[in-house]
Amino acid sequence: MAVTVSLVLLFGLVLFFLLRSKSLGAGSAFIAVMFGFFLASTGASGPINELTAAAINAIPDL
Repeated sequence: MAVTVSLVLLFGLVLFFLLRSKSLGAGSAFIAVMFGFFLASTGASGPINELTAAAINAIPDL
């Protein structure tokens, strides 16, 4: 668990700096995928899924 949280923080920071420097490419796509993969295996995945579902349900149907 501690390794997963550390990897989430690492990939999150790297992704933040890649996006901020506008150096988007294959490397940043890999970092984004790995960040999502490790974030999904933490305890934060439940609240993130609930928040996303609430945001989607708040949008009125067209």
